[in-house]
Amino acid sequence: MLTATGINKYYGKLQVLKDVKLGIHKGEIVSIAGPSGSGKTTLLHILGTLDQADSGEIVLNGKKVNELKGKPLAAFRNRHIGFVFQFHHLLPEFTALENVCIPGWIAGTKKKDVEERAKELLITLGVGERLDNKPGAMSGGEQQRVAVARALINNPDIIFADEPTGNLDSANANELHQLFFHLREKFQQTFLIVTHNEELARMSDRILHMKDGRIV
Repeated sequence: MLTATGINKYYGKLQVLKDVKLGIHKGEIVSIAGPSGSGKTTLLHILGTLDQADSGEIVLNGKKVNELKGKPLAAFRNRHIGFVFQFHHLLPEFTALENVCIPGWIAGTKKKDVEERAKELLITLGVGERLDNKPGAMSGGEQQRVAVARALINNPDIIFADEPTGNLDSANANELHQLFFHLREKFQQTFLIVTHNEELARMSDRILHMKDGRIV
């Protein structure tokens, strides 16, 4: 479903990604592990079209995403890719329901349809009673579940998660780990996760180990 070949990235004279190659199948949960500075987050951002490689090719469901730019790239990202970050990045002035709906509204889906799916997702993720709460009235674990619902709202092909449990205590982190596998079972959702959490990495279908800008 996702393939990347020959991915190279430089920051000035420093080469942070060195001819990276990988493939992800639909429904897989794959973790990327490795020491700080090994290039994990840079690779995730490039695969998720948040950054550009200096060379290489990325294909998602037959589409060469590295050839897209501007509005077509933004539209593709909105419809086909979901993101979950270490910090939830919810908009504080909006309710949980509104935060989840925003990507669907941007995509141009009917308001009623977006809201119905958002409610279904929030209930599935165990925060259905928080629909009308703003982020400040929710716990860290609840906020991260809302962020996962937001990532799912447009039925993305893949979710990229960057240290999704890094800001949670162990109990909430474990619940989020289980949630990813529940979402895979219910929606055949695909995940690529950058993590330092060894427990989450071991639970994954595969672990890609990175060192000095390479998958080793």
